[in-house]
Formats: sequence, C-alpha cells, structure tokens
Amino acid sequence: MLRRLVLTTAASIAALAAAAPAALAGTTGPVVPELPSLPLFAATDSLTVTVSGSGDPTKDGTFDLECGTRTATGNHPKVQGSCDRLEQLSQEGKDPFAPVGGDQLCTMQHGGDATAHITGTWRGQRVDAHFERTNGCEIARWDTLEPVLPSARA
Repeated sequence: MLRRLVLTTAASIAALAAAAPAALAGTTGPVVPELPSLPLFAATDSLTVTVSGSGDPTKDGTFDLECGTRTATGNHPKVQGSCDRLEQLSQEGKDPFAPVGGDQLCTMQHGGDATAHITGTWRGQRVDAHFERTNGCEIARWDTLEPVLPSARA
C-alpha cells in the first residue's frame, strides 16, 4: 500500500513537472504561484504586572495580562478594562510605559508606598517599566494607567 502511494505521488510530480513548461509558454516576467489565503493570527500583547506595597493584599501580587485583537485573558483582576485602557492610550498616540521626562517639574508630594513593575511586550516593543508614587508626576503617571495598575484611592 505504501509502495503504491509513493509510486503514485512520484508519477504525479513527474506529470506536473512535464506539464508546467507548456502551461507557462508565452508568459512574460516571473511566474508567481497563487497561494491560498491564510488567516492572519492576531498579535497578542503579553504583560506581567507586579504590584507591591499598596497596603491592600488584594492589589499586591503578580498578574498576567494578554490583550489580543479579539480576546483579553490572564489572571489580572481587571483584564478587559486593562486591555481597553491600554488600547485607548495607544489610540491617543501615548506610550503608556514611558518614564517621566527628566526636565519635568513635579510637585513634591508622597502618594504612598506602592510600586509596580511591568514587563513583557506591547505593540511589538519590549516593556520594562517601573512605577511609584513618590511625586506628583509619578502619581499622575500611575493614575493614567489605571486599571492596569490598581487605584491608590480609598
């Protein structure tokens, strides 16, 4: 049975090889075979969010977040809302993970001991961002990323 399958396949390939030059006679330029239409796989953004020092054990921890074009998954407490917020910031042309500019004037206030570290990929770019609430600029940066980062408001 296997031998017959191999011989039939070899004969088919030989027949196609012999017929191909005749089928292409009279064409000009390179011949590009038509490929079947394949579904495109949606890119998935994958982030790990680690929060500590929030003062609320339900907000501290390490959470996974995956945002695709049609799905949002992970063990993050607010998966869909987080993906929606990241998409919104991206649509506005903002980098949600950009650090505070070095020349920015910031109010000297303390917003709590919470810190966060986000790693992974977003829009094809590596992410390795640190967040804290040590001054007005850092507090605003944190608040802009809610609900990816937990609310610090009581």
